[in-house]
Amino acid sequence: MQKMDEIYAALRQYWGYTLFRPLQEDVISSILKGQDTLVMLPTGGGKSLCFQLPAMLKDGMAVVISPLISLMKDQVDSLVDMGISAAYLNSSQKAKERASVIKKIQNGEVKLLYISPERLQNDAAVTLLKSVPLSFFVIDEAHCISHWGHDFRADYRNLKIIKEWFEGINVHTFTATATEEVQRDIVQQLGLHEPGMHIGGLDRANLTYRIRPRSKIINQIKDVLEKHPDEAGIIYCLRRNDVDKISKQLNLLGYKNLPYHAGLSDDMRRQHQDKFALEEVDIIVATVAFGMGIDRSNIRFVIHAAMPKSIEHYHQETGRAGRDGLNSYCYMFYGGNDYRTLSSFIGESPNQKVMMDKLSLFYNFCTCPKCRHKVLVNYFGQNYRDGSCDACDYCLNELDMVDGALIVSQKILSCVARVRMGRDYGFGADYIVSVLQGKKIEQIMSRGDQNLSTFGLMADESVVFIRYMIEQLIGQGFLQRDMDYSTLSLTDSSRQVLRAEKTPVLAKPLITVRKKEIAKRQRESREMDWSGIDRELFSLLREERAKLAQKKRVPAYIIFGDKSLKDMALKKPVTREEFADVFGVGESKVELYAEIFTAVIKKSGNSY
Repeated sequence: MQKMDEIYAALRQYWGYTLFRPLQEDVISSILKGQDTLVMLPTGGGKSLCFQLPAMLKDGMAVVISPLISLMKDQVDSLVDMGISAAYLNSSQKAKERASVIKKIQNGEVKLLYISPERLQNDAAVTLLKSVPLSFFVIDEAHCISHWGHDFRADYRNLKIIKEWFEGINVHTFTATATEEVQRDIVQQLGLHEPGMHIGGLDRANLTYRIRPRSKIINQIKDVLEKHPDEAGIIYCLRRNDVDKISKQLNLLGYKNLPYHAGLSDDMRRQHQDKFALEEVDIIVATVAFGMGIDRSNIRFVIHAAMPKSIEHYHQETGRAGRDGLNSYCYMFYGGNDYRTLSSFIGESPNQKVMMDKLSLFYNFCTCPKCRHKVLVNYFGQNYRDGSCDACDYCLNELDMVDGALIVSQKILSCVARVRMGRDYGFGADYIVSVLQGKKIEQIMSRGDQNLSTFGLMADESVVFIRYMIEQLIGQGFLQRDMDYSTLSLTDSSRQVLRAEKTPVLAKPLITVRKKEIAKRQRESREMDWSGIDRELFSLLREERAKLAQKKRVPAYIIFGDKSLKDMALKKPVTREEFADVFGVGESKVELYAEIFTAVIKKSGNSY
């Protein structure tokens, strides 16, 4: 096994880093010892380095199985830019290009080869891999193997053949979203032998989570975009029509963006994804079909205009923000209709029960005010540190909690019980609100419900307030909504509330005054992020990076991430030696870019 000084020398030479992130060193040591491994690290936690660095130090070629063709190219381009011999084989290549890669593999000129799980079912690919010395296999996005995961893929399930076909070669699995159940399934399905289990803390401390009921979605999105001028972000929608509508409205308002969904042609989707990766546009409005193939490190915000399907999906989709470790923000605007829409999608799934359970858990996550970081970490079987995260709407005290939540809940639940009494049918939320407000409308008067004891019981409360309370009670399991008719009924838990044995946790709707306070606090936080950094110089460096990326036709982050540009704008290097001291600058980067970026710094007149 290599000595630690060799490992750190490779880290500095290729990646330009002097220290490892948490758990990276342990994983690398495990791989170099020749032990199967299962690794779970958060998105942005540096999973790729954990197998790329050992590949450089071990004899033979490492084979990386990746689910997305678009991501393969970006990863290979990034490695080549660092001076590492990497290649990929997939269906996007022409015959001549594939032949060139195969020849390099046969000549021992490739240290890292990226392929899809489907290609490993190909006899020619297996014969090729058997003909050359291999160091190990890597399975990225390993949760796709498990039926208990959120992105199950049958071709991943077949990867158990690796152990049969390549006897004695270690297999290393990586994921950012695997519950304990999924972890056990991965080990069993792949036949991993006494694997080293490296389970990192999944908390993304640099992400701030905010979850709000959806009202006027365009205005809500517009409020977010005003807080993030000239920053990159993704806006996720449930349906293609939502994408087209929101994208069009935002463009009319002056927020330049591009849409992305499966209804667009392959060529248009590729163009839009490339423009985002090359920083020609900073905002994408998309269905969840977008994102897996994007490794742009400087996404500063993710907006969900509707609920995702599960905590795993949410964790992965929000994880596309702040991959560079810098502070980033996640906003979600949800509504009860999302639950019904997603339920209809899930109804077509062979894994229906598992996915419905996950959806219900996520709706509870939206509607039960608790520390968002703690809930996410606990879901994956980990403990969260005590105290406030200081990075979610709950812990930042942005949610005003309802005083007397038990009484409010009992009023609503009693009303639902009273209007159903003696009837074999129920009523929806709008009707319950009208009864509680004491509205003498025809529907109520004709049924005689103005005589109920709950009529007018919440006459002093607004429609918005009562509806928000109802949604929270549904999400927390104290009310049940019929999927076909949207009528409300009691649950076993709601009867415990009526007996004062349980008390729901309820938050008030945000009022305008609180919104202004929150916006002010967020501006102050952003100013702290830029402390000591020359923002004008950063913009010039970013423009230079964009020019280089467009010239090379690679994503801008492959040249440098924002963290490196911020370090340049702070240190202002003007010599090769000073440039080599910038975060993320290895030997290859010095050769390629030192002269270009130091020239920008000198020309700006801002060097020390």
